[in-house]
Amino acid sequence: MTKGNPQTDLHGKPENLMTQVIEVNDIEQLEDYRLTWNALHGETRGGSFFQTLDWLQCYWRHFGEGQRLRVLMVSSGGKPVGIVPLTVIRERTGVGSMRVLTYPLHAWGWFYGPIGPHPTATLTAAMQHIAGSPRDWDMIDLRWVDSDRTDRGRTESAMTAAGFLANKRVWQPTAVVDTEGGWDAYMAAKTTKQRNNLRRYEKRVAKLGDVAYERYRPLGTAHDDDDPRWDFYDDCVRVASESWQATAEDGTTISDPKVGAFFRDSYELAVRHGMADLTLLKVGDRPIAFSYNYVNNGYVMGVRFGYVSDLSKAGVGNVMYLRMLEDCFEREDATFDLGVGSLDIKRFWQTSQVNSYCYTHYPIASPRSQVLRLKHWWDGRKEDDSKQLAG
Repeated sequence: MTKGNPQTDLHGKPENLMTQVIEVNDIEQLEDYRLTWNALHGETRGGSFFQTLDWLQCYWRHFGEGQRLRVLMVSSGGKPVGIVPLTVIRERTGVGSMRVLTYPLHAWGWFYGPIGPHPTATLTAAMQHIAGSPRDWDMIDLRWVDSDRTDRGRTESAMTAAGFLANKRVWQPTAVVDTEGGWDAYMAAKTTKQRNNLRRYEKRVAKLGDVAYERYRPLGTAHDDDDPRWDFYDDCVRVASESWQATAEDGTTISDPKVGAFFRDSYELAVRHGMADLTLLKVGDRPIAFSYNYVNNGYVMGVRFGYVSDLSKAGVGNVMYLRMLEDCFEREDATFDLGVGSLDIKRFWQTSQVNSYCYTHYPIASPRSQVLRLKHWWDGRKEDDSKQLAG
């Protein structure tokens, strides 16, 4: 599907050129846009592995059944300026099943957005295209928006300009370690008690045998460095299978049979892109802790982390974090994103918390959507009241 709209220029100013939006609904047809996609991804501020075409194809192969792909390729004056990958997915809500138009991330990561160097023009054109297309959704729910650091109001402005009243709310907080200032300054910010505890954990783990920390971060195919090192990866899976996560009901660890193949395929693709980052802590020949991460331009995203259950009291998880973060400082990574969930534990390591946001449009023509809007409003009000009481 192709649609041309009078639009703004790449700086948000009126222009006479036509902005063109091509909608692609077939995952296989996206291969025709690979070179364009790769080029635009390389110019994306804060671009992640989740925004690559390879990741989307992998995700769709494993989980695309029942979804409708809506990838919007935006060009201006005949030049590609951005991509907005979207999907329509049916979800259960508190008011019944609804068709939701959202980003195809599905909680495998925690930040997402348009691809390319001109997010304002891209989002504006994309939302106007959605507004002018037949509605195959009951609600727009653009989740995982990094509003504070990269989006800066673009999503809300683009939705509003297209006639979509956008309701903003916090989606998920994530714990972040910024390396500015160096390792010594980072550790000096800990209390004396905290530093003593870390030394005690290291001594406990050292008593278990010869301790080794290993990290594998290949540069990728472009640098002739794309060996997956399956032995290293399989050691991570082995640790995951011996961790408490192996019995978790949500089934999202890398050893879980339902998603293990997806993680394995994703990892191999990340290796090719030079965006894979694995860490292991070993005692002798036994791997006892791991971290499965993605990395790009100094931003490390910790996707999965675990350690063997029988050594938890020895503090192997803390020693793993300590070694891994110290190594990030030495490599001069800019940021290590520890991820969402278990924030009480991660608070010890973080330098800050960053929120991802959700921008939701509830169309008036959808009664069920309006009921859900009221429910979200009421839930938010109760949460605010609880915070006030706690304060």
